[in-house]
Amino acid sequence: MRDALERLEGLAEPALWAGLAYLAGHGIEHDADELYAAFRRAELLLATGGDPRREVELSDRAVETVADDLSTPQHRARISARLAELELLAEDLPAVRDGLRTLGADPELAWLAYAWVKLVEHIAWEEEA
Repeated sequence: MRDALERLEGLAEPALWAGLAYLAGHGIEHDADELYAAFRRAELLLATGGDPRREVELSDRAVETVADDLSTPQHRARISARLAELELLAEDLPAVRDGLRTLGADPELAWLAYAWVKLVEHIAWEEEA
């Protein structure tokens, strides 16, 4: 895990937040049907905004939709707890430490960053398939 944090040290926000949220959310399991439905709704939103394969940004409505669809109190608590654990490993990584503190202080931002990375991961997987 420390190696992953070190690789994130050079990133700027919001890419840093996405990487941290990805690490914090590692191991969260989602129902396959719920994931499919959330991603499908997000893709429809992206399509209504023009190119459905354009670069997705943290502020996109599609990200909010995925965040809302996948949200459970347990999943959000898991992200928050993991962010706190990761902060202990990042004491000497100033950008990562600050990013973890930002996400830890703003659980909504942390959850949006997690949803963003899940959506981007899904789109990338579909493009490869």
